[in-house]
Amino acid sequence: MKENKIKNLTSIKTFGELKKAGYKTRTVKEELRGNLISYLQKGENPFSGIYGYDETVLPDLQRAILSKHNIILLGLRGQAKTRIAILIANLLDEYIPAIEGAELNDDPFDPLSKFAKELLREEGDNTKIQWIHRSLRYTEKLATPDVTVADLIGDVDPIKAAALKLPYSDERVIHFGLIPRSHRSIFVINELPDLQARIQVALFNILQENDIQIRGFKVRLPLDIQFVFTANPEDYTNRGSIVTPLKDRIDSQILTHYPKDINTSKKITEQEAFLSVEQKETVFVHELVKDLIEQISFEARQSEYIDMKSGVSARLTISAYENLVSSAERRRILNGEEKTFVRISDIYGVIPSITGKVELVYEGEQEGPTKVALILISKAIRALFINYFPSPQKSKRSEQANPYQKIISWFAKGNHLDLLNDVSDKEYSESLKTIPELREVVRSTQKNLDENSSLLFMEFLLHGLAEYSLISKHKLESKFEFKDMLSTMLKLSKEDESSEYDDDFFK
Repeated sequence: MKENKIKNLTSIKTFGELKKAGYKTRTVKEELRGNLISYLQKGENPFSGIYGYDETVLPDLQRAILSKHNIILLGLRGQAKTRIAILIANLLDEYIPAIEGAELNDDPFDPLSKFAKELLREEGDNTKIQWIHRSLRYTEKLATPDVTVADLIGDVDPIKAAALKLPYSDERVIHFGLIPRSHRSIFVINELPDLQARIQVALFNILQENDIQIRGFKVRLPLDIQFVFTANPEDYTNRGSIVTPLKDRIDSQILTHYPKDINTSKKITEQEAFLSVEQKETVFVHELVKDLIEQISFEARQSEYIDMKSGVSARLTISAYENLVSSAERRRILNGEEKTFVRISDIYGVIPSITGKVELVYEGEQEGPTKVALILISKAIRALFINYFPSPQKSKRSEQANPYQKIISWFAKGNHLDLLNDVSDKEYSESLKTIPELREVVRSTQKNLDENSSLLFMEFLLHGLAEYSLISKHKLESKFEFKDMLSTMLKLSKEDESSEYDDDFFK
């Protein structure tokens, strides 16, 4: 029924027909408020695809829209601020009428520009109208230091003045900027603090008095705009700030945050990650590996090597997940296999996704970005290990038999295991099965696993024991080498002694 109504309305072509149809215009904020109320009454969510904000950000956002407020979303990078702003446009009416040919989306019932007023005076009810879809009523501008008042508000156009043979005192020589052209729309300014202070000052009267000043013109334009601003707290010290009078004119400030649990973070990653159909069909990703990817970002957000003020974007896990699948896909292609599954060792292929997404503090710079990435991966493995296997630390303190003793003893006998990065699934399986005790521990702790999942947990068990210092692990260019911890320590000790002896000898 609603679709038929819209269809009938959009078939109207003149102002007279629009009046006969009984159409009533609403301001942008009235549209948003009215349509939000309809969504809430039906129990529907207009902000689908936004996870982790159901009890925090979205209720605040809904209250701001119901209050008809201009909004600023304040939070660190990668917290879906721009995505939320885009989704607000879903609350606009699907179509609105505007005077055809008018550059400011003029409402035929309340024209704004001089062109629209004169056209309506001349044509009356025969004035042609056009229907504007809500997708065209969203304007976004990234604030950068080079943005000018002319970009946002407008300037005198000498070419237009010459072409129309008009003096500069005539309003028609003004070339309007993005904000007037967003009349009856949503206008978003991303990273507001990056705007120069004098540009922010130019927004004062627009927000409060609906006045704009261009080269001495004082044009009274009752602009109908829903303003949404975004800002990163880091910018307040690094690049600029929001001037206090402007901040005072923004009605609601809403704080965003990162996902508070792994399951929420996984939903975001799976939604945003771009995987080809071929990747989805040929590479299986176990939930354990997905959890590890998310845990890396949680570890990064509390790491002493990473700048907390900068934050760790959700884009880290999205890029890492894409790289993870691509690592397994590359191996599948090299070995001529039809299908494969992601291994624990594939996680080390996501290091380029980590190093490019974090800002290091001084201590982190000293370690180097790659070393920091390796530390984060190690901490993620250690954190999740006790979710699937008995804690090695508790086993040491317990009087019960150590469940990992057989594995440790296998290595203590002088055995070692090399896991090559790019071997086929068959060779990978054969390598892990050389340690029968691995499968015993996995079977005793994990039930109903298929063969590939069993192999994955066997490798995870090795990496976990290494992180708890029960065995040693060395990452080489083409493989991981697992050995007995004691023999490795003795070897390192002898190397240190040899080095000291040589130094003394040459003194």
